[in-house]
Amino acid sequence: MPLDTSSYALALLRLDGRRWNELRRLHAQISTQAAADGSSYLEMGNTKVICTVSGPAEGRRGGGSGAAGGAGGEAEVRVDVNLAGFSGTDRKKRGRNDKRIGEMQTTIENAQSNNLFTHLYPRSTIAIAIHVLSEDGSLLAACLNAATLALIDAGIPMSDYIVACTAASTLSSSIKDDAADPLLDTNALEEQELPFLTVATLGAGEQISVLVMESRVQMGRLESMMAVAVDGCKQVREILDRAVRAHGKKVLSSIVV
Repeated sequence: MPLDTSSYALALLRLDGRRWNELRRLHAQISTQAAADGSSYLEMGNTKVICTVSGPAEGRRGGGSGAAGGAGGEAEVRVDVNLAGFSGTDRKKRGRNDKRIGEMQTTIENAQSNNLFTHLYPRSTIAIAIHVLSEDGSLLAACLNAATLALIDAGIPMSDYIVACTAASTLSSSIKDDAADPLLDTNALEEQELPFLTVATLGAGEQISVLVMESRVQMGRLESMMAVAVDGCKQVREILDRAVRAHGKKVLSSIVV
């Protein structure tokens, strides 16, 4: 069914009641899995993700998947993304060889490898396992945010937060550029019908570490989409930072008592 955008022009509201620059409800928790070195649970709207981190651990020597850690005296970051069969509306179980999952894993690995101080853990492996419980848009952004929280919980040094958000353009390419408005934090229905991109920034600034766009869009709209996504990343960082600080205060209070 095509996305009905007629209500947006009249009430300036999207189908879920948000304005163009509003985030969905974002809920974050840290240290949700006691058995893991680091863990997190993240909700961005109806997209729900669990992330666990193991390591840094010394890689087992020998062949196979347990080979010793990264080359060049740095730790190797490995990411495994698992989408539950009930996470989407299609109820389809995706295998490990799924192209989309492979691209997500590579994107997260590259982003976190450049952000973490991997040189402090030579010949080691940092394993990030991401389990998607529910998928309703902005999946890559949710996985990046959940991985950042889990790595912080694991105590692995990093230069700053990697936070991600999505943005879309309202109208099709047949409409003039000046009539198109950017939309922040897309849901699944919007991603099916509208061109969108995922942006991840480093810290509170505007340094972009990840930029993924799989749909076509006119060049005149790209700048506004990126500006809205970067502003959304700043809002997401504030929310994640509050969650980290609240967890830190809770841990300190338990130690003092």
